[in-house]
Amino acid sequence: MLQILQIVLPVFLVIGTGYVAAYFKVFTAEQSGALMRFATQIAIPCLLFLAISRLDLKAEFQMSVLAPFFIGALASFTLTSLGAWFFFGHKPGYRIAIGFAGMFSNLVLIGLAIVELAFGAEALKPAFAIVALHAPFCYVIGITAMEISRADGVGFVATIKAVVKQVFSNAITVSLLLGIAANLLNLTPPEALNTALELIARAALPVALFALGAILVKYKISSSIGEISMISFNMLILHPVIAYVLGRYVFALEHDVLKVVVLMAAMPPGMNAYAFADLYDRAKEIAASSILVSTILAVMSISVWLVILT
Repeated sequence: MLQILQIVLPVFLVIGTGYVAAYFKVFTAEQSGALMRFATQIAIPCLLFLAISRLDLKAEFQMSVLAPFFIGALASFTLTSLGAWFFFGHKPGYRIAIGFAGMFSNLVLIGLAIVELAFGAEALKPAFAIVALHAPFCYVIGITAMEISRADGVGFVATIKAVVKQVFSNAITVSLLLGIAANLLNLTPPEALNTALELIARAALPVALFALGAILVKYKISSSIGEISMISFNMLILHPVIAYVLGRYVFALEHDVLKVVVLMAAMPPGMNAYAFADLYDRAKEIAASSILVSTILAVMSISVWLVILT
């Protein structure tokens, strides 16, 4: 267990350092936001572009690898949304926003770092394949469900426009698409540009983790402890359990691939859970609180999953 904690703790210590720095005003909210923007708008896109452009797409984009994760994500979304309805009596828009928080995992900021520390750089290949489809999948499901369920839905055409805008208006998605294009066309950046991209990419994960901790300071734990507990359970336990069962017993994944898929499924909610809630002005406090609480709980839950998987 000590060896497992030595894998998990560095990631969460960097997050904690960012939290403490922001809490004691070493970093202001504006500075923390600037760090996060650098990480998500520049450094991480560079990292993902390089990774996807060098990936063996035929080898990594396999249904047997992707299905366990995304079926688990859809199941978590469905059960979280239904739980918000049956157990807590939330209105349609609120339960979809809560369901989204139970689906959108923090794959980039935490997942990639944990996978690399636990299993090595080679294990990132299936992880990058999951990341490439994650945001489009979640936003298509979330926005479509929101527009269908709420009374003030905007209709089919406007829903499609909203999906396209959310999926393709961020730097991470653009970098993934450019990486796929470069891969398919067998294009390689000039040596100087490639070296520059690699230098920036090296800063992606540590800066993102630090900035994540700093950003979490502004989130407070709301009184909706029932909803937060449900989201945390579904994200940290239910999703990886489904991925494990499907990956092992249905798709018969090799263990080296299975452990990556399951570990990625065991991540807490990502920042987009709040962004989605804010977009529709529904359940923002619950989404924000679930990110904070689940991230704290993930220290132990991810450690347990590593014990099971190794």
